[in-house]
Amino acid sequence: MDLSRPASSDLSLALHSHGPSHSHAHARVHAVPAPLRLFGDSEDAKPERLGGGEAGGGMEDEEDGGDQHFSLLGHSLCVKRPRRAVNGGGGGGGETSSCSSSSAALRPAKRQATGEGSGPDLETRRAAVRAWGNQSLAEADPDVHALMERELDRQVRGIELIASENFVCRAVLDALGSHLTNKYSEGLPGARYYGGNQHIDAIERLCHERALTAFGLDPACWGVNVQPYSCTSANLGVYTGLLQPKDRIMGLEPPSGGHVSHGYYTPGGKKVSGASIFFESFSYKVNPQTGYIDYDKVEERAMDFHPKILICGGSSYPREWDFARMRLIADKCGAVLMCDMAHISGLVAAKECRSPFDYCDVVTSTTHKNLRGPRGGIIFFRKGKKLRKRGGSFSQGDEGEYDFEDKINFGVFPSMQGGPHNNHIAALAITLKQVATPEYKAYIQQVKKNAQALASALLRRKCRLVTGGTDNHLVLWDLRTLGLTGKIFEKVCEACHISINKTPIYGDNGSISPGGVRIGTPAMTTRGCLEDDFELIAEFLIRATQIASNVLKEHGKLQKEFLRGLQNNKDVVELRNQVEAFASQFAMPGFDV
Repeated sequence: MDLSRPASSDLSLALHSHGPSHSHAHARVHAVPAPLRLFGDSEDAKPERLGGGEAGGGMEDEEDGGDQHFSLLGHSLCVKRPRRAVNGGGGGGGETSSCSSSSAALRPAKRQATGEGSGPDLETRRAAVRAWGNQSLAEADPDVHALMERELDRQVRGIELIASENFVCRAVLDALGSHLTNKYSEGLPGARYYGGNQHIDAIERLCHERALTAFGLDPACWGVNVQPYSCTSANLGVYTGLLQPKDRIMGLEPPSGGHVSHGYYTPGGKKVSGASIFFESFSYKVNPQTGYIDYDKVEERAMDFHPKILICGGSSYPREWDFARMRLIADKCGAVLMCDMAHISGLVAAKECRSPFDYCDVVTSTTHKNLRGPRGGIIFFRKGKKLRKRGGSFSQGDEGEYDFEDKINFGVFPSMQGGPHNNHIAALAITLKQVATPEYKAYIQQVKKNAQALASALLRRKCRLVTGGTDNHLVLWDLRTLGLTGKIFEKVCEACHISINKTPIYGDNGSISPGGVRIGTPAMTTRGCLEDDFELIAEFLIRATQIASNVLKEHGKLQKEFLRGLQNNKDVVELRNQVEAFASQFAMPGFDV
């Protein structure tokens, strides 16, 4: 649309919400004074009359320059025609302006036909869009491209041991970087706030079907929401949907391996998540001697606190959960039982650990950890007839209907977030198709074997692991027996191109200096590592502890001095070179071509 203003034009449009019966004073809010091309090429195209008929008081055409009213796209518009006096006089009988009539001004087709005032041709405009829209990342933004290339190099040449990270396949990357990000889709399939969502609805419904299939769930008994941006968002969506502000929730505390989105206060009383800001939270703990959850203590605390939602699941707990016992506790205190299975969702799907779906009312998860999918969250909820609870499990019965679906869906949107990320939902559908395959089950089995191999290798080297080992994909390493902290060890490993993350160990002052690290096997298993490879990784980790101890002796515990001691350290350089040579042998999904 050519919005340039010819010098001869004296017309402007005023958009207002009043009909023609209102005073023109209300209509004189001028838009940018430029002639707008309102109609197509046809000479017969005429503005819609406000009066609804030929004689119904539509267009006014006063010889002395009166305003003209019409409707466009449901809005009332007014064409302003200036009055001009003859010979510049002020009061005598005048004549209209020498500019073209309003009807001619509203027809750009004539000007285009003669070439007068026409804009660039269509191919020129297409070329302009291509020049902006089809640039590669390297052309469009060399700075971001260079940083992304450096991050890819870090991933390829490093050992990734953070338990909550993984590598996605090329198909997931393709979906995440696709045109689906262009579409706004607030609402649920079939009930969107925007038009043009028929294909988006089909993708989201397919994702629903695959999610239920991947976890072996009956669609008559379970529903799913795939829109949360993260598992923290998913958890808050559940709380918001099922609770009132200041209602009570109860989960495993972070120093014991829980997650802050289950509610947590620091020792000083600071609320560190929305779960504690908007709801009253109270935590249960692991046994400080064994590192296992003490379910008797959980029951005791739950009966004192009476939470509305009792939460199982954590972010650094290396053992199986007793979901049946948690069901009994929830029933006894009258709570909804929710599981955050973010860290074990892949194991649950592959049937390589106990399933929370046998006992819980609501189950949430991330989608990017050992599921190997895009970064996001997911919520499963019971639906249909309520099941009678017997001995901690469900059996057939008729106790009314579950009312979770509408509440939780509303808790996600519009309560907690806006339009879903359609590119993520498509990528998740791709992931869930893979999760339902025998190949994925074999992958999860290898994840567990590798975790066992890593745990055994560390234990043989006299390292202390919380609970003495692992049942799943991670180990929790207590570094205090070596005179180290998780923060110091994380920095040494990072310098040597090994990614781990510090984590508190129950009983330490984790808020200041976490006493351990969490180490997971899913990411390097994705790249093809087997048990023998994790034996070598354990050796790398032991050498990193030796470097940390030596630097501490020479430079002290002050972080600035300690980090200076890592720079140009020959032991660090030697270990980093060996780590990079080891990691570079293995394929990187999506980039190994």
